[in-house]
Amino acid sequence: MIAENILSVENIIKEKSNKDDIKDCKCKLIAVSKTKPVSALKEAYDYGIRDFGENKVQELTEKIPEMPDDIRWHLIGHLQRNKVKYIVDKVYLIHSVDSLRLANQIDVEAKKKNVNVNILIEVNVAKEESKFGLMTDEVKDLVLEISKLENVHIKGLMTIAPYDENPENNRVYFRKLKELALEIDSMNIPEVEMTELSMGMTNDYPIAIEEGSTYVRVGTGIFGERNYNI
Repeated sequence: MIAENILSVENIIKEKSNKDDIKDCKCKLIAVSKTKPVSALKEAYDYGIRDFGENKVQELTEKIPEMPDDIRWHLIGHLQRNKVKYIVDKVYLIHSVDSLRLANQIDVEAKKKNVNVNILIEVNVAKEESKFGLMTDEVKDLVLEISKLENVHIKGLMTIAPYDENPENNRVYFRKLKELALEIDSMNIPEVEMTELSMGMTNDYPIAIEEGSTYVRVGTGIFGERNYNI
């Protein structure tokens, strides 16, 4: 079932990207494996998935030793500063940086381990009180400050759109994130790239791809409903 689900998602990515081969698509698929057992991850891995997303540091660090070394791990959930040291040299990309204090802590821990850390800035485009992330008018100033850090490198932006039974309603949020990325890119800030847009989940990723997403984060659409009681 997992393999069939991945194939279905990849076909939609190809369709929305107007490509015949998933490898040619600008948008990449992250299998969001939070709360899922390692056996499910291995099934996705055997199919060909190499990008996995986790929300919690503890779960991420527990799964890493159980999985092959060529996986690109993405930390997509809220990251507390006291947890940075556990993952700074283990993740491919941190999607959820939303403050200078967090970025500074990443830089400190990165220096200790002599690594460079790629991050995305999380933006609360929909202005939901229950969500983390910056308001759109705060992003440029934070990008300018983080750009001064030696071991932290901004690669783009991330947003979590509201759950909506009509995913078309989220198009406006994805479009705003893309527009913001283009504005920041035009500022030509040294050491800052706007090549990645992490937006779109199981319910709305086809719309996100149409609006320029380069990473879609699909969990339920691959692994099925989650058990949040583990």
